[in-house]
Amino acid sequence: MTSVSSTEIEAILRGRHHDPFSILGPHDGEVRVFAPQASEVTVLDARGRTALERVHPEGFFAGPIADREYRLEMRSGDHVWEVDDPYRFDPVMGEMDEYLLAEGRHRKLYERMGAHPAVHQGVEGVAFAVWAPNARRVSVVGHFNAWDGRRHPMRKRLGPGIWELFIPGLVPGEIYKYEIISAHGERMPLKADPVGFSHESAPGTASVIASQPEHRWQDAGWLAERAQRQDRTAPISIYEVHLGSWRRGGAGEILDYDAIADLLVPYLTEMGFTHVEFLPVSEHPFTGSWGYQPIGLFAPTSRYGSAEAFARLVDKLHMAGIGVIIDWVPAHFPSDAHGLSRFDGTALYEHADPRQGFHRDWNTLIYNFGRREVANFLQSSALYWLDKFHVDALRVDAVASMLYLDYSREAGEWIPNEFGGNENLEAIAFLRDVNERVCEDYPGAITIAEESTAFPKVSRPVQDGGLGFGFKWNMGWMHDTLGYFRQDPIHRRYHQGSLTFGLVYAFSEDFVLPLSHDEVVHGKGSLIRQMAGDRWQKFANLRAYFAFMWTHPGKKLLFMGGEFAQDREWNHDQSLDWHLLDDPLHRGMQTLIADLNRLYRDRPALHRMDCDPAGFEWIDTSDTVQSVLVYLRKADTDAPPVVVVCNLTPQVHFDYRIGVPQGGKWREVLNTDSDRYGGSNVGNHAVIEAEDVPWHGRNSSLSLTLPPLAVIVLSPE
Repeated sequence: MTSVSSTEIEAILRGRHHDPFSILGPHDGEVRVFAPQASEVTVLDARGRTALERVHPEGFFAGPIADREYRLEMRSGDHVWEVDDPYRFDPVMGEMDEYLLAEGRHRKLYERMGAHPAVHQGVEGVAFAVWAPNARRVSVVGHFNAWDGRRHPMRKRLGPGIWELFIPGLVPGEIYKYEIISAHGERMPLKADPVGFSHESAPGTASVIASQPEHRWQDAGWLAERAQRQDRTAPISIYEVHLGSWRRGGAGEILDYDAIADLLVPYLTEMGFTHVEFLPVSEHPFTGSWGYQPIGLFAPTSRYGSAEAFARLVDKLHMAGIGVIIDWVPAHFPSDAHGLSRFDGTALYEHADPRQGFHRDWNTLIYNFGRREVANFLQSSALYWLDKFHVDALRVDAVASMLYLDYSREAGEWIPNEFGGNENLEAIAFLRDVNERVCEDYPGAITIAEESTAFPKVSRPVQDGGLGFGFKWNMGWMHDTLGYFRQDPIHRRYHQGSLTFGLVYAFSEDFVLPLSHDEVVHGKGSLIRQMAGDRWQKFANLRAYFAFMWTHPGKKLLFMGGEFAQDREWNHDQSLDWHLLDDPLHRGMQTLIADLNRLYRDRPALHRMDCDPAGFEWIDTSDTVQSVLVYLRKADTDAPPVVVVCNLTPQVHFDYRIGVPQGGKWREVLNTDSDRYGGSNVGNHAVIEAEDVPWHGRNSSLSLTLPPLAVIVLSPE
């Protein structure tokens, strides 16, 4: 007869025992097993075979044992199988891990949390660990135990509130979740693993046991050059991609990571983009969120294949000299029942008060950045992508919503900080810490902020009082300039400031100029449809807009499809309309983007001082009547300057004089009205000799023909 009391046996049977290791497994020469799936249990140990007594008809067995090295033989009818007892194994997690997790300072939390295939005490299996400090009981459930939470309850590490369990015999590919009983006895909806490395594809919501990607990287050359390639003085031209709708198969099927790599790598090379930015690849339950409502912050979405396949995609891009940016979303998370919401029955990851913990704009929850374990969880997610997948940059989504406690809230709907202000001090500290860790642990990697306010020093170093981002999206530039090109040219004389105002603050941050996915959804229409005028004018306007963008200070970002003037609004459920390239106007737009990328890359004047006011100079902004702008771009070397002239009306201007910084011969190195791009081919086709005619405060000047709705770029011979 076992020494375990009937009360404790009943607690095991009902799944209510808070410390299963104190009851189950070997104890003072006795082994106790809960196996409701078996009618008989036999111990196999050094003494041979010993049948255990069925102490309770619901499957509680007990009996003598020789030592801790044993296996269990189970029988149910004619079916007999052997297993190792999970409750004979020591803890997997070490004391230092426990200490760092409790302190919120475990930089590689993902090496201990989640589900890890491992060999423990000489036995193969899977080690599970999950943070749920307020839970009464946590169990691993899956097909392997008939989703019965009584069969694999976990051990609680009291310090950090981590629950862990080694389950022998499990292998990668098994699906699992956590069954959690709250402190009040409430059975929570089954939860996916917050640090899961793979998840079922929707509509499934379980986590999948997976090894860490074991890709043999071949990108050492790229990594050695990364810091230089991503410096503020480098040409950075980013192609923003949604993996599920860039291209699809012949029957409209979604392509996997490998198929995408075979198409995307040569396309980016041909087009001359330096980087690709993927909309969030973290696992997300709702495809229509485009990844911006993620559940699995440590898992590339299984929609396109395995983590190893995603690693191959990154490696192929690197070997082609293309940097990889992914969108990372620490600003909010969805309230799906299987996710982080009230994970252990309490507001664990989020704030309990909806004035702090709920985004009405997106119907999502807000992380509690002031809780060290939550900050550690998010920081580890950021570092995970840099570590395991060699990602080069994280574009951090919705930073403005993190910085301000009153973001999108009316008076009385938010709680001030300790000083009475609206700054989210915990989020600010979190962002600074993440940015410092990225720079310290992964040299050459950067972060980019999507931040839409005038918050100071977003892209300045933390030691200088900044947030520590490498770059910031210039949302104001996008808003003003796109609004300008929507204007009918007859009205543009009154709106020239929309193009010039951006230079007032252009060097207050290190900026990326974004024409992103946000500008071609929700009824806004495609970029080409937002341009003013008839069809010819729309194409001319968009060509001019792109040339203005590529010659303006700041790094460049363009959402997929914009490069060939995708006609309809972006739909995440369809491929881009690649057939449009049969039309010369669409093909010409694509050719222009490729030429702009090469011009931007090959001309130091257009990129070396993107983030330095000494690299830009207005030549003339006064001709508002004819909507003409003239400006100069310079390098910090002996490289020649370039002069940019924008004529943003449909009229051709003949003998239009502009001042230039030096005499001699000048050549038109790009003209958006060229017939190469689908234009009318008006321009300056020969070498132009500067004249000693003072103009615009300069000793030399050029007399030009300005093509309609076009931008020309001039460089001295």
